[in-house]
Amino acid sequence: MALPQEKMYTIEDIYALPEGQRAELIDGRMYMMAPPNTNHQRISYALGRKISDYIDKKKGSCEVFLAPFAVFLNKDDHNYVEPDISVICDKNKLDERGCNGAPDWIIEVTSPSNPQNDYGMKLFKYRTSGVREYWIVNPQKKTVTVYDFETETKSNQYIFEDDVPVCIYEDLCINVAKLLS
Repeated sequence: MALPQEKMYTIEDIYALPEGQRAELIDGRMYMMAPPNTNHQRISYALGRKISDYIDKKKGSCEVFLAPFAVFLNKDDHNYVEPDISVICDKNKLDERGCNGAPDWIIEVTSPSNPQNDYGMKLFKYRTSGVREYWIVNPQKKTVTVYDFETETKSNQYIFEDDVPVCIYEDLCINVAKLLS
């Protein structure tokens, strides 16, 4: 839910929120975030663990971060997001506050209250900021929508039972149903 647009919000407003209150900032609009439910957390954790295990096995240099983790998409103070999962391969983008610039791969697990943010506004924002791959995992519909921004391939939609190919890793497929069983 977006706050009324009384002003152009900044990252300073995000950090001024009461302890425990989470929000994202997109083009100066603040969007309050409800706490994730159990299923959301289960899916996020399982995906994050699978990706981390793959990177560790391959002795890769990328890192996986689960929300809440600050991502400053642009070099301005009007954009701040907390993707459910961020995979970052360029260590120079990382500092103590979070990620400065676009992660290589972002996964958002939709919430029943605001799936339109993930499919619309964030899709556009992630594409234009340089994210290479974007997944939208929808627990209600049991689907995974994959956007490969790096090759500009059209999106592909899968169901949880499918082996979903990862665009940035040619030899990794993830079956969400198997992760959750």
